[in-house]
Amino acid sequence: MAGKTHKTASGDVQLPANNGVYYDGGWHAPVSERWTDVAAPGTGERLMAVADAGAEDVARAASAARNGARAWRRTAPLARAATLRKMAQRLRENARELALLDALDCGNPVSEMGSDVMVAAALLDFFAGLVTELKGDTIPMGHDALDYTEREPVGVVARIVAYNHPLLFAMGKLAAPLAAGNAVIIKPPVQAPLSALRCAELIGDLLPPGVFSLVPGGADAGAALAASPDVDMIGLVGSIPTGRRVMQAAAARLKPVALELGGKNAFIACPDVAPSLAARAIVDGMNFTWCGQSCGSTSRAFVHRSIYEEVCAQVVQACAAFVPGDPTDPATTMGAMISREHRDRVKQAIDTAVAQGARLIAGGGVPREGVPAGGFYLEPTVFADVSAASPLATEEFFGPVLALIPWDDEQEMLSAVHSLDVGLTAAIWTADLARAHRLAREIDAGFVWVNEVGKHFLGAPYGGVKQSGIGRDECIGEMISFTREKNVHINFRPVSPT
Repeated sequence: MAGKTHKTASGDVQLPANNGVYYDGGWHAPVSERWTDVAAPGTGERLMAVADAGAEDVARAASAARNGARAWRRTAPLARAATLRKMAQRLRENARELALLDALDCGNPVSEMGSDVMVAAALLDFFAGLVTELKGDTIPMGHDALDYTEREPVGVVARIVAYNHPLLFAMGKLAAPLAAGNAVIIKPPVQAPLSALRCAELIGDLLPPGVFSLVPGGADAGAALAASPDVDMIGLVGSIPTGRRVMQAAAARLKPVALELGGKNAFIACPDVAPSLAARAIVDGMNFTWCGQSCGSTSRAFVHRSIYEEVCAQVVQACAAFVPGDPTDPATTMGAMISREHRDRVKQAIDTAVAQGARLIAGGGVPREGVPAGGFYLEPTVFADVSAASPLATEEFFGPVLALIPWDDEQEMLSAVHSLDVGLTAAIWTADLARAHRLAREIDAGFVWVNEVGKHFLGAPYGGVKQSGIGRDECIGEMISFTREKNVHINFRPVSPT
């Protein structure tokens, strides 16, 4: 069964044929009988209604997942790996359709969303290749006993994912727990669930009933997943306040959590860096392509005063490459924000900063030309001479707002970097190897780039410290985190009758 088609700048795209809750190998209307309209950020138009699952829907999905987990854990590791590789191939075969659907639904440019599909497929392949690495140990006990450990799946894993990379998160976050032998429930973002629904249609038949579930919905569904007695572990990609609520709900059952949360990440440009390179990297680190809607964006840039003014001027020039436009147009370099409410919230923060005397050197407005009417657009925005204590340097707007901060003294700069209780990423740009190592060790962040910014590397652990999260993704440690260690002790003494 095919879904309706929707016309875009890149041609027609097929919407999901199913809009309900997926569990136990089939689609179900929400018991709640609630539905949410999904809108296209690029135009503001309604796309379709999607289930708004409630506690009873979650209970049914989790119960089915419990049954699925029992069968999946008994599936041989290499058989699980083969299934993950088939899932990856399905994504690649439908990459163009999925990229266009994501661009339509979440507002990121279609030119970038194709990469998200390929990264999700790569994650499935990566963890498929690691299934035989879930090994135990033997512990010496002498001649008369054997003591060993083994890794076993935790059971049912629920993962709540964010709207800035809907398909990448929904499919990529399946990989590690599935490889480890768990059943997985995905709650896609309420703002942008369509690519996850379409993926469920594409891959659902590859997995035994109950092993994969998709529960669209809002806060009620998320809370029910965190509290469910049939969910053994809960993961979230989202905001710090949401992370606290998930962790609090999970604490009632001492349920382990994996949290990838927000950050107000620092970019440090040292005096020995060419201003042109620093400026280009600062702009790259802001992820203006998806409107700065990235938890890893380096949105506060500390630039040494000796190169500061030249960097400021070149940052403005570099921002000119990012022009808001229709997300479904392949020529678009900067998409739309996820919703009108979010766009207006960020715009209000910009207006407040300007009213309080902040030095705006680029953007700050809502584009009126070159964008579809009704869309949620905002120009790439840059403030200079920002105080490290200003809201521009301390609050995560999750939007296209960059703060440039001059520095003279390294220790004072580091003190400002560490003044916030977050630590996801940081970038250091310097020609001095000793300084690079020293700063990398000093900075409280889970992922530090040196003379690089923004990139993820498959196999390299990604995650934050302080309130930026718990756990590491995209590495073997992610897969291990979805297992528990069991010890088995065998005494060789004879116990049968003589």
